[in-house]
Amino acid sequence: MPPSRGLVVILLMQISLGLLAMTICLPSMQEWGQLFGADQAQVQLTFSGYVVAYGASQLIYGPLSDRYGRKGILMIGLSIGAVGSWLAALAPDLTWLTLARVLQGSGCAAGMVLGRSMVQDLFAGPQRTRVMAYIGMTLGLCPPAATLIGGQLHVHLGWRANFVLIGVLALALLLITWRQLPMTRPGAGANNADRHWLAHMGAAYARLAREPAFLMYAALLGLTTATFYTFLAGAPIVLASYGVGPDRIGWYIMAVPLSYILGNFATSRLIHTLGERHLMVAGQASALCGITLMIVLGLAGLKTPLAFALPLTLLGLGHGLLNPPALAGTVGQVPTLAGSASAVAGLGQQLLGALGGFIVGLMAHDGSVNLGLLMAGFTLGAIGAQALLHRFQWHRSISPND
Repeated sequence: MPPSRGLVVILLMQISLGLLAMTICLPSMQEWGQLFGADQAQVQLTFSGYVVAYGASQLIYGPLSDRYGRKGILMIGLSIGAVGSWLAALAPDLTWLTLARVLQGSGCAAGMVLGRSMVQDLFAGPQRTRVMAYIGMTLGLCPPAATLIGGQLHVHLGWRANFVLIGVLALALLLITWRQLPMTRPGAGANNADRHWLAHMGAAYARLAREPAFLMYAALLGLTTATFYTFLAGAPIVLASYGVGPDRIGWYIMAVPLSYILGNFATSRLIHTLGERHLMVAGQASALCGITLMIVLGLAGLKTPLAFALPLTLLGLGHGLLNPPALAGTVGQVPTLAGSASAVAGLGQQLLGALGGFIVGLMAHDGSVNLGLLMAGFTLGAIGAQALLHRFQWHRSISPND
């Protein structure tokens, strides 16, 4: 179809909602422990619960949208996200807040998986590639923008205002979806109307489980995401130990997402000359160097916000070089199952990300060293997955009939 600027903006809003909801309350998490009389591990469950629900729900929304169409399923997800947001705003205790965050995450997940699916449905060729590039840049901007907005709302209106804002956005997107988005349904879903959607989903996931390269790509993406989510969950705690309040957290957190955008831009320019493998190796090297430098500065006694944030620009740059080819490899192993592959990879990313966010709450963070060691552990795991992937690809290249 002809390019539509308004349609692109709507899709970007749908895809961004989940990440905005995930990160807008990060500045408030500094004070939830004292406010609710809970320890940090319990507070981190509000983050991990959201992330798990956000990832697991994508496995459901994808097959349902293949069978019944994107628009109706998307509207159901937005409705659930709005309800979860309003319940979180009314939470009287931490248990209520955690459960509301789980409901919020399960609803907001629809925008991510179905928004990307609608890009595939509505655009083709160079238009599709361009829209995907817009998505990457928009998602890179979401965490710093959300934490800046969330910090200001926390200081001036209280922490509940963040959830009120997300609830209003979800309802606005619900109305926009109803009035503006076209109904789309891929032909594959209609052709399998005589087959139960659960059976179809199970067969697709079983097929992907027999692809070693897909599993390695998915592990690589999951461990890389765990590194980033560990940073998101731990940064407010570390910065609080340096005297940084909720209204200033976003200025330091933005170091990673902004450099991630730069890495994506570099990938778009270098992919044809360096190739995927070299870009991925460079990305891992940059990420590990950034984390190592942060740990070294922490051990040297430089307990300042800049000594924490500036080295991690190398982490963001590295992930920007690494993630685009890894994402392409994930969905490219079995092209006919690209949607299912995206859902499985998304679930792995969110589950490992939730694990990282939860472990953060089990450790003391009077400085950046412990957080850096945790991030380094996930990064080394990602390097191991990448090494196995390249080894498998090398064996396949010398024995193509296997």
